[in-house]
Amino acid sequence: MLVDIPTGRLLEADPTNPGPLRQLAKLDVPLGAAAPLAGSNGEWIAACGTGIALIRAGGRLEWLDRPEDANRVKMRMNDGCADPSGRFWAGSMAFDFTPDAGSLYRVDRDGRVTRVLDGITIANGPVFDAAGTTMYFTDTARGRIDRFKVDSESGALSDRTLFVQMTGRRESPDGMAIDHEGQVWVAVWGASEVRRYRPDGSLAETISVPTRQPSSVCLLGSDDPRMFVTTAAEGLKDELGGALFAMPTNVRGRPANEFLPD
Repeated sequence: MLVDIPTGRLLEADPTNPGPLRQLAKLDVPLGAAAPLAGSNGEWIAACGTGIALIRAGGRLEWLDRPEDANRVKMRMNDGCADPSGRFWAGSMAFDFTPDAGSLYRVDRDGRVTRVLDGITIANGPVFDAAGTTMYFTDTARGRIDRFKVDSESGALSDRTLFVQMTGRRESPDGMAIDHEGQVWVAVWGASEVRRYRPDGSLAETISVPTRQPSSVCLLGSDDPRMFVTTAAEGLKDELGGALFAMPTNVRGRPANEFLPD
């Protein structure tokens, strides 16, 4: 499952059969991220427009909150995911990349939306370890990935530490994934790379991507694992920009978490 942010499309790829993507939903607002809604058939929770909504059958939006409506600049939601405890997390950013205008939000299982971080320019991630007690979160504009401790009961964040700082002029951390060994995979926008980092922040592996703007990475399967990399066409004349790439890997992924409403 992947999104096309500006067109508001939720899409699905067949991991065993390359070909056209299947459209699952089409929104009238930008769609930053989505996670399956537990116990449903074809419904999701989504970071979209200026907030968080449930995507019901037929693409109908049931808004939980639109916290960015009150922002001083024009905002949209960006990346997000569900954690192992069934909460949903998503970040925001300004359309014009206004520094520090974005935030990170947590959606608890009762549907309550809480701002947990602010002062972010381009929010990407977050991703969580298998236990749900460690979160990695990126501010792409600052080239920075931070690590947090997460209280599994309340979702409260603590002990923010720098995990990776990228300093190259054309390398910015974007979407991420965590493999079964607890190592962090990062799509590096501008560098034509996906990088794998050990839990201590040291670089373990680099994979080249044949276009300049990788935007996120996904690891799928255990018996015959594959890595999928989304890319962006924004500002590029490269015909491969915006393509979805798949490649074999020897690293097993983990199933995506669902949002578990009370």
